[in-house]
Formats: sequence, structure tokens, C-alpha cells
Amino acid sequence: MTSPLPGPGPAASPAAELDRRAVRRLALVRQRLAGPPPSPAADGLREVLRALRCLQLDPVGVVAPSHELVLWSRVGAFDRADLDRLRWEERWLFDYWAHAASVVLTEDHALHHLMMRRYPRGTSDHGRRLTAWIEANGVLREHILQRLAERGPQPTDGFEDLAAVPWESSGWTAGRNVERMLDVLWTQGRVMVAGREGRRRHWDLAERCLPEGMEHIELPEAEVVARAAELALLALGAGRARDIERHFLRDRYPGLGGVLAELVERGRVLRVRVAGTRPDDPWYVHRDALPDLERVESGEWGPRTALLSPFDNLLCDRERTELLWGFAFRNEMYVPRARREYGYYVLPVLHGDRLVGRAALRMDRRTGTLNAEDVFAEEGTQSTEDLAEAVPAVAAALTDLAGFAGAERVRFPGRVPEVWRGALGRELVVG
Repeated sequence: MTSPLPGPGPAASPAAELDRRAVRRLALVRQRLAGPPPSPAADGLREVLRALRCLQLDPVGVVAPSHELVLWSRVGAFDRADLDRLRWEERWLFDYWAHAASVVLTEDHALHHLMMRRYPRGTSDHGRRLTAWIEANGVLREHILQRLAERGPQPTDGFEDLAAVPWESSGWTAGRNVERMLDVLWTQGRVMVAGREGRRRHWDLAERCLPEGMEHIELPEAEVVARAAELALLALGAGRARDIERHFLRDRYPGLGGVLAELVERGRVLRVRVAGTRPDDPWYVHRDALPDLERVESGEWGPRTALLSPFDNLLCDRERTELLWGFAFRNEMYVPRARREYGYYVLPVLHGDRLVGRAALRMDRRTGTLNAEDVFAEEGTQSTEDLAEAVPAVAAALTDLAGFAGAERVRFPGRVPEVWRGALGRELVVG
């Protein structure tokens, strides 16, 4: 099964030079954060997932799992059972590496297979050390594969640690030999996550997890890079080579410069200029994104307001986020409390084509309350009038998120900017 790419696009060309506002708006439209919201039913989830190509997985459940928040930001409250069916019953999705550990599309399996069949590469000290460790622990590897073949899906603790040589690391994987070998076999595509029970993964042989009759196609490297680059660019809206490198199959685009030149020659990708950026670092737009760009330039792009997961696809490249939105965003979960500027779990606030604030949120499931521990407005980059205009929509987004997360109310025990205090300084009731 190969990933379908769009067919022939329109012949129209974009404006000679785009401003950053047009680039921001195009990214929002392409990532389904602007324009008519997709349906919250399974078909709408498929539309969003095809637009994004991956959803980063993160175990932190302070509000809701990140991959659920990304979907909620685009479709609103959806039935989690629909997503579970796509993952575990239809196998339309599977867990693998994209720009991080992610939920990815099974129709992209051939693109991910390039990494599967080449891992690990012994071209670095880490790669050589890992290769030697795998070879030294063939008994453990075969034990895992044999147990899965005989018993079916198993949790991580369903295997014996038969390692002859322990895995040495200064990180959390030190001595966790079964977990390390499972990670190797997963990255090689030999085992897959067959299901989840909370944070607990259950593993099985890959051939039993993939849809029946699925073709195993080994695409040449250049074709993988070309397909992945097109999909990444379609998700970005407009981007430079470095933006593509950091998106979707992060750092897995060998020979990207030549591939982009060929895509331009074939007319699948167009070079554009973006005002205020380096002329020797060209931007690209996929020809099938041109209708969306025309709507953006005509003002018919459908702005919305949303709270974004700290791991949202729109924000996964921090340098690009700062370039286009003037929004410096850092994850402070692993920063000591006294040194945090904004909070532990901070959701950026999107309003129209601007990131207008941040909300440090935490669910208290015992009391059914979504606590906005601190709320911040981007007062240095937005006018007071624009921020005041945004507050009703921001309040509505907070209430909607609370309902999706299972809360009955939103409370504001901490800081709230003066410009938003009238609407956000009091309790909001869901429903």
C-alpha cells in the first residue's frame, strides 16, 4: 500500500511575493485550523489525519493526551471510540516514528519502511554500539519474536530478560533490556503496538497488526524522499527546505535539495518568495495548495479560535513558529518549577492568524474542574483592542475543552491578564 498523492493541480501561480500573514493563514488552512471545521465523526478524523500525516504521542495526561487535543482543536468534541477503531480495529493507523513517536497512517507504511529496513545504521558511535548490542543479544531478540508468535499480543513485562549484555545508557533506558530490544524491533518494523491499556503497550508481530492483504513495497530512497517531501509541504502550506526537513519524517530526507529541484521541474512544486526572509533560502508551495492560497489572498480563509496542544503539528518546529508568528514557545515540563516562565502544561491560544496567548491548564478529575493555573496574553505583539476582541472566543474554547476533557467547570486560581480579566477572572460553567 503506497501513500496516495494529489493529482494534477491548477495551472495558476501564486503572487510573486507572499507576506508572512499569507503564509500563516495558508498553514492554518492546510492544517485544518481555519476554514470550515471537519466533521467530528470518523470521516472528519480521516480528513485531518490525511492533512497532518502524523500525531505526536506524549504520555502526559495533564489535560488530555496530546494526539486527542490535536484532533479536538480541529474538529471539536469527537467520540474517542472512532479514533480507537481507526487505530486498533481497522488498522488505518499505527504507532511509529515521524518527527517524534507518533500515530501515523498505514497508507504511508512504504515511506516509513525505508527507516525500518535500514535501522540501525552503523555510521555513528551510537549506531555502531547499538548494532553490537543487538548482535550480542540474539537470544533475547529471538525470545521476544518466538513468544509473540506462540502467545499473541504481550505487554512489555510479558517477556523474560535474557540479555547476555546489558544495555548501558546514562538515560532512563539503562538496564531495561527488554524495552530496548522491543524498541529496536519496533523501529525495524518487525513488531508493532497491537493495543494500549492506558500507558501500557501491548506488542505483536507486525504481520498480524497490518491490514490483511496489504502490499509490502520497498520504494527507492529518492521516491520515498519525494513523496514525503510533497506530503510535508502540503501540511506546511509553504516552507523552505529546512521546514520540510523538520516536518513529518524529520531528518530523513537525504538529497532533499535535488529532489525539490526535480519537483519544481515537474511542476509539482513552485518556488515563491516570502517578504522579510533571505532571498537565497527559497520557499516552496505545492501546486495542489494553490486553491487554498487563492482563498487566503482573497480573504476567504475562515479564521477560528483554538487552544493548541504543546505538541501540536503547527508548533513542532519552534524556529518556524517564532519566524512566522513572533511566538517564542518552549516546553517547560522538565524545567524546575521555580524557573518556569509560564507553567507546566501550557497550551498556546490561536485566534485568527495570530497566537494571542497561553494557558497553563490542569485537570482536577476528582472535582471535575479544568484549572487555568495561569493565563497570559501576548501583549507585546498584539494590540489591546485585538486582545479584547479575542476574549469571548477564548472563553468559549476553554469551556469546550473542559467539556471534552470531562470537566464541569473552568476555574482561574492564578494570573489572568487585565485585558481578559472580565471574562476569564470568574468560573466558567460547561454547557
